Amino acid sequence: MDKKIELLAPGGDLDSIKAAILAGADAVYCGLNKFNARNRASNIGFEELVGVIHLAHQHHCEVFLTLNILILESEIPNLITLLNKLVNTSIDGVIIQDLGLFYILTNYFPTLRVHASTQLTTHNEGQIKALSKLKAERVNLSRELNLSEIKHLTSVGQQHQVSTEVFVHGSNCISFSGQCYMSSVYGGQSGNRGRCSQPCRDKFEPTRMGKTYPLNMKDNAAYLDVNSLIDAGVYSLKVEGRIKKHDYIHTVISTYKEQINSYLKNKDLLNDKEKLYTVFNRDFSNGYLHSGISNSMFIDNPRDNTLLRVQKIHSDVSDAERQHAERELLRHKEELKAIVEARINAISIEKLDLKLYVSGTEGQPLKITAKTPTDTYILESKLKLRVNKTEALNYDSIYKRLKALNETNYTISDIDLSELSEQVFLPFKELTTLKNDLFYLLNEQAFVAPIKLPKLKHEVSHKKETALSIIISSIDDKDLSTKASSTFYKMPSDLTSQEKRLEEFFLKHRNITPWFPSILIGNEFAQAVSFLKKVQPTRIVTDNLGIAMEAFKQDINWIAGPQLNLTNSYSILCLKEEFNCSGAFISDELNKQQMLGIKAPKDFELHYQIYHPIVLMTTRQCLFQQTTGCYKPQVDEHCINDCVKQTSITKENGSSFIIDKNKGSHHYVYASHNCLNTDIITDFPNKFDSFCTDFSQIKTATDLGNNKHEIIEQFNGLIKDSSESSNSIQESIKPTINANYNKGI
Repeated sequence: MDKKIELLAPGGDLDSIKAAILAGADAVYCGLNKFNARNRASNIGFEELVGVIHLAHQHHCEVFLTLNILILESEIPNLITLLNKLVNTSIDGVIIQDLGLFYILTNYFPTLRVHASTQLTTHNEGQIKALSKLKAERVNLSRELNLSEIKHLTSVGQQHQVSTEVFVHGSNCISFSGQCYMSSVYGGQSGNRGRCSQPCRDKFEPTRMGKTYPLNMKDNAAYLDVNSLIDAGVYSLKVEGRIKKHDYIHTVISTYKEQINSYLKNKDLLNDKEKLYTVFNRDFSNGYLHSGISNSMFIDNPRDNTLLRVQKIHSDVSDAERQHAERELLRHKEELKAIVEARINAISIEKLDLKLYVSGTEGQPLKITAKTPTDTYILESKLKLRVNKTEALNYDSIYKRLKALNETNYTISDIDLSELSEQVFLPFKELTTLKNDLFYLLNEQAFVAPIKLPKLKHEVSHKKETALSIIISSIDDKDLSTKASSTFYKMPSDLTSQEKRLEEFFLKHRNITPWFPSILIGNEFAQAVSFLKKVQPTRIVTDNLGIAMEAFKQDINWIAGPQLNLTNSYSILCLKEEFNCSGAFISDELNKQQMLGIKAPKDFELHYQIYHPIVLMTTRQCLFQQTTGCYKPQVDEHCINDCVKQTSITKENGSSFIIDKNKGSHHYVYASHNCLNTDIITDFPNKFDSFCTDFSQIKTATDLGNNKHEIIEQFNGLIKDSSESSNSIQESIKPTINANYNKGI
């Protein structure tokens, strides 16, 4: 059977990786102890990774390493050290989120294959094209897409040499991945750094609909949709679960492998998915794939549903019979665990021994005989050995030059120098050449010399004083633009009923800049592209890389919004050099220390939001079905464009959140209080070209005591003279919070 599709399995620890391989996974994705988006998983060390690659390749299974977090400026040196080692392994690819890492890999590590993480929130064709330009070979599509949208994006990907990957099983996030900041704001545990504390699964006070877990979704299960995804051209079916144990991984992967094989061989689907209910689950839903977005995708219990399901199925029998069914389930779980443990204990990631015999005398070449359990390799230096008492070859000097061989499938177990004359010397450069030749023989690839990133040359250069910019979301607030150097207008996702009005507005008010949101799916993206072509604004701001790509194509000046999650100098450099970006908002998640080292290229603007409602998450779900109720059974084509509602939910600990739905927009969850950060004005007097204040019409508990015109004047005064007290602003705008600037990520 020809391989037509990949089953991609999670591996949070060694046992889970082994279980995935034994269950028939075509590929495994796993993370090291740093730089990956599942810090709660056990993860593995670098030496273990090399062993994992060797074991997986023996079973015709690929290994992808997750480096899918935002990278801080201070971490770049350690990242380069890791990449210099990684490039000399047989890793099959890396999965990444950070745009700066895209830049580094493209320019300095071109041999590493790159996959775009789900954290990049890929859901429109512009993003596919942009990621193709960044040399991504594969893109993990957003979980919120339906089959028709997946098929279209897969077709676009194929036209641009990008394959697609779709999650088929495991946890569903209520927010679009990469666009959730709830854990970051409330605890400093950023989901974009692999530290999500899952506050969305916490218990809340009962909503009007009686839900105590109103943000808790059922697990994703596309078991009966494997055929549709394969027919849509999707290359990889991905299972979520790097914090799951080996028995879970083995059960899920083997079950999906059987389904895939059945369809590829016989064009038949298996209908029995009972095995999937025997391991951890929150019940299952495939609502996204079938455009069935409704409250049936939620469950009012964030914990394991296996026993609860048995109790529900046996609700009509006697207590004794139900208890027997529960015992049988637990017995099955223990038996499965024991069977899988026995199988994974029988295979090893231990690397093979490499014994080196080094010999030679003065006037003769240095000879290295390398013996593995199966092969012997003999190499000789081109230069002759000569006597040098002060720099004579010894064990330490030879091992130092050859230790990179440990990053192959072998470990140097012994270096025998008994046949090497004393006080002989060979230039270290020649030893390095021998090492490279031997590396090629052992690893079947050439050794890549370590690189060092050149120091970034350009600091921010200001031609004018730092200015005040403002954000509005209502045409009625257009007069505020006279009080600020720049005015940005927050655009809706869906322009269906507002397109003509907004086109006329921006054609008339060329000084006001449209700001495009992070989520633009299907027709929403097409409308935004059409808008750009008709209006041809002098510049835009966008939180969506697809619109950035379109602005680049149309030669429109554009600024990157804060939800593009820029956290280091290389992410900024990436946008400037690859997409002609002219400015960017630094991520709101960073604290003062994390911002310090960030440099902008010459003639590039840096912006920062000093006052704004705090977006905690963006979702395609209807959150009112779970809270206040909605007469519609599920989300339809009119909901995004027509619905205007707001409510709040409160955790048991008293923390409240605002659920907001504006005309033409997706559902947002906001913090109950706005962010106000006046400290940054004095902390960074020369770093930013503008400080931005957001007057979007989002009703939170923060009260604007004065009118907007007066508050703008107060901000203008503070920015022009940072010695002026910020107390007046803090008295005018309250209560506020400033969590991220204090905690960072």
